[in-house]
Amino acid sequence: MNEKQYVPKKEVTTYAIAALGQGLVYSCMSSYITDYYMSVLTLTPVFVILLMLLARVWDAINDPMMGMLVDRVRPKRGRMKPYPIWTAVPIAVLTILMFVNPGFDTREDHQSIWLYVFVAVVYVAWGMIYTMSDVPFWSMPNVMTPNPKERGNIISYGKTVGGIGSAVTVALPLIVGYFVAGKDNADIIKYAIMAISMSVIGMPLFAISSFGVKERIEMPNAGKRAPGEPSTLSRIFKCKPLMIVVISGVLSFGRYMLQAAAPHVARYSGFYIGAKPVTVEDYNKNISTVALVIQVCAAVGMFGAMLVLPKLYKKFEYKHIMIVSCLGGFVSSLFTLVIGWTTKNLLLCIPFMLISSIPLGVINNVSFAMVCDCLDYLEWKTGFRNTGLGSACQSFVNKIGNAFATVMIIVMYLIVNIDVSMLNENKGQQVVEAINRLSSTQNFAMFSLVTIVPGISLLLCAIPIFFYDLTGKKKQKVFEELASKRKERGIVVSD
Repeated sequence: MNEKQYVPKKEVTTYAIAALGQGLVYSCMSSYITDYYMSVLTLTPVFVILLMLLARVWDAINDPMMGMLVDRVRPKRGRMKPYPIWTAVPIAVLTILMFVNPGFDTREDHQSIWLYVFVAVVYVAWGMIYTMSDVPFWSMPNVMTPNPKERGNIISYGKTVGGIGSAVTVALPLIVGYFVAGKDNADIIKYAIMAISMSVIGMPLFAISSFGVKERIEMPNAGKRAPGEPSTLSRIFKCKPLMIVVISGVLSFGRYMLQAAAPHVARYSGFYIGAKPVTVEDYNKNISTVALVIQVCAAVGMFGAMLVLPKLYKKFEYKHIMIVSCLGGFVSSLFTLVIGWTTKNLLLCIPFMLISSIPLGVINNVSFAMVCDCLDYLEWKTGFRNTGLGSACQSFVNKIGNAFATVMIIVMYLIVNIDVSMLNENKGQQVVEAINRLSSTQNFAMFSLVTIVPGISLLLCAIPIFFYDLTGKKKQKVFEELASKRKERGIVVSD
């Protein structure tokens, strides 16, 4: 296997800083969009569900289209490098529009159809432009180095630093929440500050990848399909290892709920840190405190896993790391549920929430590395390398996972009949009293969103990975023979 190191540390750092910028912005949507839509804009749950699902249907078309475009077209500055600089400004603007109401009335009896149109257009447009940057950006490690170990470390480093960006975004509204806790428009202020600051800081950082990364592997453009030759999509769907990773990724949607559901749990689960809140200011501070505890546990568990992954890669297969972390996360989620609900003490749950969060870091990193290995396998087997389309599969999996997590949260509201618009139809003290009257069943349902629901998802995620066989001697054979085949085909790998 090729052990030569191609990428200098400065370039790896540049790529990781760009991932940090992307993480700052992406986490705005993934962590807070449902709380903003339902608790601030008071949109109907059915509309939010339909928006998420229909947007994902469009992504099923949009993501592969972008992947095939990346494989077929090579701009002058590189196959992957131009897209971050092209998309940085549109993503920043759309992120701000996603969390800043331009003047629509959000009161339930006064809402205009144009509010819903505005939300739908901005959400779908954000997803499309984000895909235009995300697919090429996470395809870059494939063209930065032919060394699979070096490539895996680049992905791991990028994901780890990008996760720091996500943690900053997650923490910012919660910290701001303490300072605006006594205001009726506290949620509006904290989300506006989050979206504007993260967009202004994050997108310039993301754009530097267009200048500081070198594409060393010059793959030929994908030409027109010859008569009788399998289509690009056909080759992708027939790649068994890749399909296993994709299916596992879809089943792991619950990992996103540990962060996305935290604001909902903080509002409606009945958990308090300190005395039970009786005023609006106490209630808003408790929301920030409870959500911060859950989010910090998720971040620490995730980062802890990311930091040790490079060492684990030297001793264990990707497959085994995935399975052990998912099963451990499932067991830990059961302990979190039982201990948390029987004691009503969230602080006792912290050790178990930390363990339950380890798969967040593992799946985020390892699944991307496995996709890259699968693309090597596909090239070895067929002679074609569909880097863009393969990365598009991963991008689609991430977005559909976020959508399923969002839908699950809203479905839980509907199942236990929590009407957010009714709870917030009045202001001040009446809101606090209405929330305190929620039943224990409703509280339990909210708490399950960060315990047993993501736990079951992790258990399901582990099942397909048992059938993943691109490991050991087979994997080494693929990479060694692929290097020889590339030389025979005249594919250039520059230093």
